[in-house]
Amino acid sequence: MNPIYENMGESIFARMSRLAVEHGAINLGQGFPDFGWPEQILDAAARPLKDKSNQYAPAPGLPELRQAVADHYNRHFGQSFERENICVTSGATEALACSILATITPGDEVIVFAPAYDSYAPMIRRAGGTPVEIALQPPEWRIEREAIAAAITPKTRAILFNNPHNPTARLFGAQELQVIAAAALEHDLVVIADEVWEHVLMDGQRFTPLATLPGMADRVLKIGSAGKIFSLTGWKIGWIAAAPKLASLAARAHQFLTFSSAPNLQWAVAFGMAEGDAWIEPMQRRFARARDRMVNVLQAAGFVTLPAASTYFLCVDLQASGILIDDLSFADQTVEKAGVAVIPLSVFFEQNGPRHLVRLCFGKRDETIDAGVAAMARARELFGR
Repeated sequence: MNPIYENMGESIFARMSRLAVEHGAINLGQGFPDFGWPEQILDAAARPLKDKSNQYAPAPGLPELRQAVADHYNRHFGQSFERENICVTSGATEALACSILATITPGDEVIVFAPAYDSYAPMIRRAGGTPVEIALQPPEWRIEREAIAAAITPKTRAILFNNPHNPTARLFGAQELQVIAAAALEHDLVVIADEVWEHVLMDGQRFTPLATLPGMADRVLKIGSAGKIFSLTGWKIGWIAAAPKLASLAARAHQFLTFSSAPNLQWAVAFGMAEGDAWIEPMQRRFARARDRMVNVLQAAGFVTLPAASTYFLCVDLQASGILIDDLSFADQTVEKAGVAVIPLSVFFEQNGPRHLVRLCFGKRDETIDAGVAAMARARELFGR
């Protein structure tokens, strides 16, 4: 068997969700919301099952969706995309796989910022490349020019950059974006920009696509996700937005992975992208309200939280909260003994990451947040000093 997969254990997300079911625990670990989707999009997905085709969609995606995605980015960020810039994929994870397989060859090195989404390193290795991890440090999680310069070698081919950032909930600012762009331009690197959380922002934050920086449009493969924009993670509709040459290259990898995604969902997302601008701000307010509720009840229970400007994740500092055990032990014991599932942040590092932080998903109804934090409070009584 391929050793990349033979030696791979069960993902932390699958494991914690399985344990949550086994122990009847509140699941604040797995990253999906239980609110936020517009009903109109559900209707737009149901109608085509009867009224339109249920056969293969074109491999790069339905023309209506490709155009709607292009128009959306032109409208929101002043870009100049056409249909040819967009390749529709079965979720953002497949878009990442296509982008990596299309650009990385055996022997290449790819810079990855940790904590990092757990699909990055295995897929880089599957393409024959080597992930080179730059560990960001809490609580600021800043990207520093010196760290990138030290990581670049003659073998460096690409940077894989996630903004807004999961799991830290950090939105990287203009100075850090410029650091990434400068390194890419100086060393002729491709940047795979995982920007799926681009609209899940709070507190009046503004997102800047990396491709809009001077000189970057022809070297960025942007990853987008309807699941994140519309809180419909199970639909698995994502896309790559890039210069036509890069988009076409990624589409060639895509055609031998999933080829195409369910056409009714593509039509529905096209409707959402074309008609849904008015839904974005209410979605952001709803997530901000849920975040504030979770922060308030956690702090009232004695927990210390890190800032969360984007995504629907929040980090808790166990050490600062008086918890005596590390994040992995806390996650394992809390799901069984206190009744709540969380994600230890150290699993997002390949090297030695911090062992005192856990990630919670606040994209939940009020009653779920309250029950989950009550269980966290029980855990603090069990494992605190």
